[in-house]
Amino acid sequence: MSKSSESSKNSRASRRDFIKTSSIIVAAGATANTLSVARGAHAFGSDTIKVGLIGCGGRGTGATIQAMNTKGEVNLVAMADAFGDRLQSSFRSIQSKHGAKVDVPEERRFIGFDAYKQVLEADIDLVILATPPGFRPMHFEAAVNAGKHVFMEKPVAVDAPGVRRVLAAAQEAKKKSLAVAVGLQRRHEVAYKETIAQLQDGAIGDINLTRAYWNGAGVWVRPRKEGQTELEYQMRNWYYFNWLCGDHITEQHIHNLDVINWLKDDFPVEANGQGGREVRDGIEHDEIFDHHFVEFTYADGSKLYSQCRHIGECWNSVSEAAHGSKGRCDISGGKIYDSSGEMTWKTSGGRDGHQQEHHDLFEVIRRGERPMEAEYGAKSSMTSIFGRMATYSGKKISWEDAINSDIKLADVDSFHSYEDMAPVQPGPDGRYVTPTPGKTKVI
Repeated sequence: MSKSSESSKNSRASRRDFIKTSSIIVAAGATANTLSVARGAHAFGSDTIKVGLIGCGGRGTGATIQAMNTKGEVNLVAMADAFGDRLQSSFRSIQSKHGAKVDVPEERRFIGFDAYKQVLEADIDLVILATPPGFRPMHFEAAVNAGKHVFMEKPVAVDAPGVRRVLAAAQEAKKKSLAVAVGLQRRHEVAYKETIAQLQDGAIGDINLTRAYWNGAGVWVRPRKEGQTELEYQMRNWYYFNWLCGDHITEQHIHNLDVINWLKDDFPVEANGQGGREVRDGIEHDEIFDHHFVEFTYADGSKLYSQCRHIGECWNSVSEAAHGSKGRCDISGGKIYDSSGEMTWKTSGGRDGHQQEHHDLFEVIRRGERPMEAEYGAKSSMTSIFGRMATYSGKKISWEDAINSDIKLADVDSFHSYEDMAPVQPGPDGRYVTPTPGKTKVI
C-alpha cells in the first residue's frame, strides 16, 4: 500500500471513529454527584426530574410537552424567552396538557436576553434549549457550565465558530457526566433505525450515491410592526436572518443530511453547489435563499445530491434515498428494492420520533446512563452550514476549510436589550444584502 493510500485509509478510519464515539452512551459514575438528577435514585425511576425551558416558541413548547409525556415524574419549574407574549402563550399550552406538573409561578418566568441565566440558576435538573439556533452555542455552553442535563433542538449552530463552541462544550459535558440529546429525531424512529441497519449490513451492497430532499412551499413570514427596533424585528422574523436561522438548508434540511451522515457513518469532505432567490424576493424575506442544490463528496468518494426548496406549486419531497451495487433504498419510506426493481424488504417500525427521542432520553437518564448526541448534532449542523457556504459562494469548498472558518455571523453574547444594534442592517430601501455566488466570502 502506498503512503498516500495508507494516509487516506487512516483518515477515513479516524473520521468513522469520531462518528461512532459521538453516539456512545457515557456511563455515569465518574462525577455522579454533579446533579441531583444523576443520583442513584434515578436508576430506579423514583425521583422527580425538574425541567427548565429556554425558548418558548412552537418547538420549545412541543418538546416540553413531549418530555412531560415520558414515564415517571417530570415537572416544568422554570421558563425563559426573549418575548413575554411568547412565554405566556407557551405556559398556557403546556399547562393545558399537564396541569399540576407545571409549577412555574410568575417569579420563575424570566423574560429578556439574560433570562436563560436565571433558568440555569433555578433548581432544575435538565434544560430544554429551543431558541432560534443562533443562540444555541451560547446557551449550551452556559448549561454545561451550570451542570445541567440538556435537550437541545437542531441545528445546534449557524456558523463554524458556533459549531466549534458546541464541540468544546460537549467535551466538558462528558467530563461532568451530563446527558446531552439533540432534536434529530429520525435517529430515534424505529422505522429509520431498522432501515439504516439493513443498509449498513449490506442490503443493497456498496453504496455509491445518496439523495436527500426538503422541498416544500416554505414557512411563515412575520412582517415588521410599528414601534419595533431593528433587533426585535429580526428576532421576531428570525427564519429569514442567517445569524438566527442559518437559512432553511440549516434549519430544516439538516434532518435529511443527518440521515445520510448516519448511514455513511461519516461526514462530507467536499461540497459544491448553487442556489438563489427565485420567488423569495419580498422586502420581508430578508437574507435567505429559496432554493439550494449541493453535491457533497464523502471520504470514500461517494456522492450525496442534496436539494432543498421553498417554492410553492412545485414538486415537494422530504425524503432520503440510497443507491448501491445490489439495489436501492427509499430510506424515508423504509423500503428496499433489488436491481430488478422488486421490493425485497419493508419496515414495520414506528415513526413518532419527536416523542420517542424524549422517551429514550428520560429512560436512560433514570437508568444512570448519559447519552452524548452533541457531537453528531454539531457535525450534521456543520454539514448543512457547509452546504450553505457552497451555494452562497459558488465555490468548491473542503470540509477542513469550512469548519475552520472564522466568519462569525453575530456576537450574540453581547446582546442585552432590543436597543442594541442588530448584526445586519437594511439599506435605504429597507432591503438587506443577499448572498451573490462568485462574490460572497464564506471562508
